Amino acid sequence: MDQPRVPPNPAVRCNCSVGRSVSSPGRRGRGAVAQTACIAGGSGPSSRATSAGTSSPVAESLPSPSIADRALAPYRSVTRFLERRALIRAARAVPRTLRFMATTGVHGTVTGAVGGPRHSPGLAVGVAADEAFLAISMAPSRFPRRADYARVSGELADAAQLFSARGWIDRPTTYHRSPPPLKDADLQSSRGWAMGLGYERIAFESGFAPRTGEPGAERWMSYEPNRRAVATIVRHPEGDGPRPWLVSVHGFAMGYPFMDFVGLRTAAVHHSLGFNVASPVLPLHGPRKVTPISGEPFLSFDLMNSVHGFSQAVWDLRRLLTWIRAQGAESISLYGVSLGAYVVSLLAGLDDGIDSVVAGIPMVDLPALFHELSPTHIRARSIEHNIIGGPAEAVFVPVSPLRFAPKVPYEGRFIFAGRGDRLASPAHARRLWEHWDRPPISWYWGSHVGYLWSRQVATFLEDSLATTRPHGLSLSKAG
Repeated sequence: MDQPRVPPNPAVRCNCSVGRSVSSPGRRGRGAVAQTACIAGGSGPSSRATSAGTSSPVAESLPSPSIADRALAPYRSVTRFLERRALIRAARAVPRTLRFMATTGVHGTVTGAVGGPRHSPGLAVGVAADEAFLAISMAPSRFPRRADYARVSGELADAAQLFSARGWIDRPTTYHRSPPPLKDADLQSSRGWAMGLGYERIAFESGFAPRTGEPGAERWMSYEPNRRAVATIVRHPEGDGPRPWLVSVHGFAMGYPFMDFVGLRTAAVHHSLGFNVASPVLPLHGPRKVTPISGEPFLSFDLMNSVHGFSQAVWDLRRLLTWIRAQGAESISLYGVSLGAYVVSLLAGLDDGIDSVVAGIPMVDLPALFHELSPTHIRARSIEHNIIGGPAEAVFVPVSPLRFAPKVPYEGRFIFAGRGDRLASPAHARRLWEHWDRPPISWYWGSHVGYLWSRQVATFLEDSLATTRPHGLSLSKAG
């Protein structure tokens, strides 16, 4: 794909010490001019004349803007200004919601054999919420720069070569190492209260590190807050005897008790079904975050971050499981939503001794999700740089739930998904359903966020988890 012609930009400053350009507001995406100046040896603050009557070699070599470029310049300036406004981006939810409602109404399906949702005002609101969340998150400040495409492409190519040589693509289970057991002496604990539930927060050193030579390993280990794993524990008094345990895993941008207890229905599971509940915090989320937005680097354009993130997530959870088993758990179940559903689905193919797993609104193929949700210009440039449709699919094999046969018994596998999900499309749930040999699945009439207020989902979750509740546990003891 031909690169667009870029006129000289007087607002670009060159920062050779960090190897990337620093642009003034509204000029992102044109840092290639300043980078070229760095490579050529220029050190002035501008790509224009460095002194009166003297132009830099780079500026002289650039073609002058075409008539079309000049004519479209005001339109592009207005577009860039509007793109930086979150509310303006959120307004896209309206036409996108209308288009989705019209398309599913005409065709009657959303993907493959999955029937379209039943149209209602509630569905429209949920779809609009999904679309608004997606539009707001697509801020231009988070878009990759031109140099990032080559860097990410290089990391993925190097990783594909390494993973193939080590046999991790052909034998993905060999990519995952067994972590050391977690003991009481390893824990630091504190008490807290959220959403009407008292909880214990435990923290411990994760001990995870990518292998030497894995692309992106140094960047991943630079996230110091992420080196410490955290989980909240809600359990019944020890005098009540052994209990079933549920490990519930939150979605993207969560990781705090006041959010997770609502999003994972912790109170209902704890009181109604009698479970002790452990809610681990995923890497780079909650108290482990390194950016203002919880989990932002986990699902970013740095795709090797996601590989390391999923690898560390199952490492941390497997350590937590050794501690739970030492507590005398009668049974162990897994439950995750969205990003958490990806993690528990992956763990269900790695760890023995899991009695049941519930994957809610699952995403199971990150390269495919990247292709589905990326803006058109990012998707096109990613294809050009061999990121999409290139080595990413191979690199994600060792952390893909679809590459591991489930170790959970068939009667303990459950899935729920929204027919109107605009973030993790129904195709993801259907692929997991097929991979798990078509276990019970509940298709609710709603969007991604719609599971929060779906009575159908609440009933399905409780019925699914009840299959692993010991038969001798009375309802009075459950509460």
